Amino acid sequence: MTAPILIFGYGNPSRGDDALGPAFLERIDALRTVHPEWPGVELLTDFQLQVEHVLDMKGREFVLFVDAHATTRPPFSCERICPSASLAYTTHAMTPAELLHLYARVVGSQPPPSFLLGIRGEHFELGEPVSDAAAHNLECAVVFTAELLGRRDTELWFEPFNSQSGQCISLP
Repeated sequence: MTAPILIFGYGNPSRGDDALGPAFLERIDALRTVHPEWPGVELLTDFQLQVEHVLDMKGREFVLFVDAHATTRPPFSCERICPSASLAYTTHAMTPAELLHLYARVVGSQPPPSFLLGIRGEHFELGEPVSDAAAHNLECAVVFTAELLGRRDTELWFEPFNSQSGQCISLP
């Protein structure tokens, strides 16, 4: 059976703060053991989005993409994303919106509601560890998502995802 929620963290663990997506999944995975009440969640990680990930989205209630962002306001941003076609000639640097567009073309139906959690990163140099600032931003994003996962009614996820602008706060 397919878990209703897919959380897809992507990035390169060898490039400093680019590791935030995979690090986020590690934190959420560790918290799942103490939160059996959370809904069915599958965690998926990769270095980048690829065409093959279209199939990972099939049968989901919704998808949360998690990535490091150099330009978002700290500690994170969270927004709903819609399918968007690209003029790119390669799939080497796909965005979540482009992956949603491919989903509609390949599967023949609308993709599940999808959201992008962009965690603010500062340093992306090869061989560097995650920066202190990014580690703080990561923890804020984990708290935010843990509170969402604690809501049994997944419809309640949509309101904060549509309005949250990266404040490190506790949600009502």
